Formats: sequence, structure tokens, C-alpha cells
Amino acid sequence: MPLLTKDFDYDLPAELIAARPLAERSGSRMLVVHRETGKIEHRMFRDFPEYLRSEDLLVLNNTKVIPARLFSDDGTKELLCLDQLSALEWRCLVKPGKTLRMGKTVTVAGITGSVIEVFENGDRLIRWDAPLDLNLHGHLALPHYMGREDDALDRDRYQTVYAEEEGAIAAPTAGLHFTSEMLENISHAFLTLHVGVGTFRPVSVEVVNDHIMHSERYVVSAETASRVNAAGRVIAVGTTVTRVLESIGIPLHEQRGETDIFIHPPYQFRAINGLLTNFHLPQSTLIMLVSAFAGKDLVMEAYRQAVAERYRFFSYGDCMLLI
Repeated sequence: MPLLTKDFDYDLPAELIAARPLAERSGSRMLVVHRETGKIEHRMFRDFPEYLRSEDLLVLNNTKVIPARLFSDDGTKELLCLDQLSALEWRCLVKPGKTLRMGKTVTVAGITGSVIEVFENGDRLIRWDAPLDLNLHGHLALPHYMGREDDALDRDRYQTVYAEEEGAIAAPTAGLHFTSEMLENISHAFLTLHVGVGTFRPVSVEVVNDHIMHSERYVVSAETASRVNAAGRVIAVGTTVTRVLESIGIPLHEQRGETDIFIHPPYQFRAINGLLTNFHLPQSTLIMLVSAFAGKDLVMEAYRQAVAERYRFFSYGDCMLLI
């Protein structure tokens, strides 16, 4: 019997969606799922180090979110800068797309761009007559479920404390809970995966296997590969880290590339032993990945308890540790 997208649905009251971050990064609650016994605990994120062993290695995604959302000077168009191909060329998602056909122009902050290619998926390749300054004129592309525009606080809080490599459209949200002080006492390593626009795209097919996964760029350094290979347990911070490590497998090696791996039940994990992640949207590829790691029934029970216990959901919400 095929696995259906609706099998990963759950009821979530709108008031449990976190539209803004907590006052303190590490102040989140943490639901702990023990995969072998099925035990579920309700803890605080500050308790996270208690679940680590001396031989564990935490792997984090050090991508940095760029303010990639732009608006045309006439207010009629919205652009999301997905990938910079040269100093003057950006691959962009445009709304409404029909207004920017091949050869058409758009002006942002006095800089004019021309559409020089239209891709099959509707993205536009735009060549600008001067470099775009996203930090000055761009906005963060906050997820739609927050129901608001970005503000000055988001420039800091919708970014991990270890963000370094620019290129993500969305934050690797499992890492938002960490402070620099906590990481000082935990063995950890970094890789880079730039979270792309696919993170906003829902699963629209009825049968899970019919979904086509988006591709995202990653980089794994020689140092990180060596440390992962020597670790007793590998604890992935987030689904982005999981997708990179599972794409390559153990032994890990220095590598850069792209992955479109789609992890859903049944799946045999070959790289990670633990996963820290936020709560994900119903029927999303991310809740499918988590279900593959801990079992769908156990994960859906954990989500049921999280709703009942009034956890905060999604990007600025609470977290779940699966070990």
C-alpha cells in the first residue's frame, strides 16, 4: 500500500505557530523522543547537553541567511534572489511572473534589471546594470505562516550565532536555539547547505513517492569529514545537515555538490545517530524525514503531545530531540 501525503497530517491550532522569537535563544522547550523505547519526555532546551555522550559529535549548518526579498520601485513586483551567478546576474523567483517575460525590465532601488532567460520552472535570470546591495535594500523572506513582514530583530534572530557562509533563503531553524556559550562546551563541527526556496514549497501530490524534491548546494570540509568519521555518535542539528550526511554516507569525505535526496519511510539511515529539529508543517517533506528516523507512529504521537502541551511550532518555535 503506497504511503500517502495525508498520512503525515495533524491538527495545529493557529495560536501555536510562533510568529516571533523568544526573549532568549536557549529558552525553548524540548520534546525528547527515545526511538528504541518509545519514551517521550518534556524538557527544556537548556537540558540538551544532558543527552550527549563524550564521544558524540554535533554537526551544524553554518549557512547564513541573506535578505533576498526585493520589491520593485513601482511596487508592482516582488523578487526573491535565489542564486547569484555573477556580479550582475541573479536567478530570481518573481511575483507576478507574467509581468516579467523575456526581455522585460524591472527597477529596484534605482538599479534596472533585464530578463535574459526564463527557466522551465518559471524562475528568471536577471542581469542588472549595477550590483544589487541586498543588505541595504533587501528583506528577509520570512515563512508565510508568520503572517508578518520582517523587522530589525529578525536580522539577528533569524540567523544562527554561528552563521558564516552567505547564501540561504531560509534559516536552518534547529540551530536557532544555540548560544555561543552552550557550543563552547559541546564537541561540534560545521558543514554548509544553503537552504533554498524549495523549503517553502508544499507537497502537492497524493502519493509520497511522486513528490519531486528540490536540490540544494552543500560543502563539507576535510576537517568536518575527518571528525564525523571518528565520532562515536553523530547528532545532526536539523534536517539540512541530515540530508547532506545521508547523501554522502559514512565514511564522509571532503566534498561540494548538490543534493535532492528525499528521505521518507521506509529509509535506512547510514550516517546520523541523533537528530535535533524543530516542529514541521503538516504533510511536509521535513515531517516525513523525521518520521523515517523515529517511525511515523511514534513521531505523530510526539506531535500530538506537543500540541496538547502547547509547544510553539515552526521556525521560531520549540524543538524536538530524537535519539
